Amino acid sequence: MLDHIDKVLNAAKDKSFAEFNDDPILFGAIAYYTMVIGEAAYMLTNDFKEQHPLTPWRQIEGMRHHIVHGYAQIQKDMLWNVVLEDLQPLRSQLEAYLTETNWDEWERTKFDL
Repeated sequence: MLDHIDKVLNAAKDKSFAEFNDDPILFGAIAYYTMVIGEAAYMLTNDFKEQHPLTPWRQIEGMRHHIVHGYAQIQKDMLWNVVLEDLQPLRSQLEAYLTETNWDEWERTKFDL
């Protein structure tokens, strides 16, 4: 997720909404990487998402579903707003989750039922 957030943020860096709106390649790339972020969120366990309720997992997954199933109906201003307002805070949350996770404990319990 972090890698794809970085790809979106780098692609959008120093761009205006007008540039985003008028460039189908930029729009397509940002839509694609945003979809991948949502797919990665969808693949997380429910237990992980429940342990991190401050992250809007359902909205992230919903954005993915909207892009995949309603690509022609994507509101560019809404997607641009996600880039400007939501991705950097999400990135910070994910970095914190990586730091606070006890990976040795996770390795021991990941296959426990």
